Amino acid sequence: MSTHVVINGERVAVDGTPSVGDLVAHQLGASAPDGRGVAVAVNSEVVPRGAWASTLVADGDHVEILNATQGG
Repeated sequence: MSTHVVINGERVAVDGTPSVGDLVAHQLGASAPDGRGVAVAVNSEVVPRGAWASTLVADGDHVEILNATQGG
């Protein structure tokens, strides 16, 4: 069974019922293994990093994943 969510404006199909942590790992891979410098909101509600593993996303949810980068 697939869940369809919108991540950063793009509709994505993912297997099962993923957690916010699953989506962060899927989107960022090894670039943010501990979640530092990453902010996530589901349906405009910020999800604290400590709740990523326990916060499940549902079909149709809108997820924004922001990754801070350095540069100049």
